[in-house]
Amino acid sequence: MAAKPIIEVKNLHKHFGEVRALNGVSLSVDPGKVVVIVGPSGSGKSTLLRCLNHLEVESAGEVWIDGIRLTRDQKQINEVRTEIGMVFQLFNLFPHLTALENITLAQKVVRGRSEAEAEQIARAQLARVGIADKADVHPGQLSGGQQQRVAIARALAMNPKIMLFDEPTSALDPEMIKEVLDVMLDLAREGMTMVVVTHEMGFARAAADQLIFMDYGKIIEQGKPTEIFNNPKEDRTKLFLSQILQH
Repeated sequence: MAAKPIIEVKNLHKHFGEVRALNGVSLSVDPGKVVVIVGPSGSGKSTLLRCLNHLEVESAGEVWIDGIRLTRDQKQINEVRTEIGMVFQLFNLFPHLTALENITLAQKVVRGRSEAEAEQIARAQLARVGIADKADVHPGQLSGGQQQRVAIARALAMNPKIMLFDEPTSALDPEMIKEVLDVMLDLAREGMTMVVVTHEMGFARAAADQLIFMDYGKIIEQGKPTEIFNNPKEDRTKLFLSQILQH
């Protein structure tokens, strides 16, 4: 019997005044799969991602996470959010806390872990993302790539079932992009369920089980990365890929 999807989005609409950011998006993500969403700026990619943990509330449609439909019940939203790690374009680290303290804080507040347990998990996650030696360093003394890896470690320390990445490398210098993508590739190999909005086509080729191309708030095309890169069916997809793959 096939696994039930861990994420299901049904006919999702999101309006910001006159702007229709999402226009009837439906998709499902199976446990352990990596879905990469690409498309031009303003196509609805980040809005879709933010609807998955109710940072944005849909105008119409349904979002289901691990069999639970998201409603406006704040208690339920908070419960679902504990299962979802999110990594943003900007790192959102507390500048006055060390890397270790940034990772232990939510564990203690949300998961109710003791200081010792939270610290043990934080150190393990820092090692996992390759910066075990930066535990006592403040964010301002870290490179952008290192800060983003702390942000990933912070999300992983909560033992999420799902990781969402919203353009996690777009604020980074080119030489730092690889170190963050390598961490994400490792997560993909370990079987983490991931939904990634990115412009990094190499990562999409290497890690994605499913590639989604969005424009004008709709899914224009979706399928295996090799199919879409090598033989896109829609003219809009062809145009986008021809522009982005030249760079």
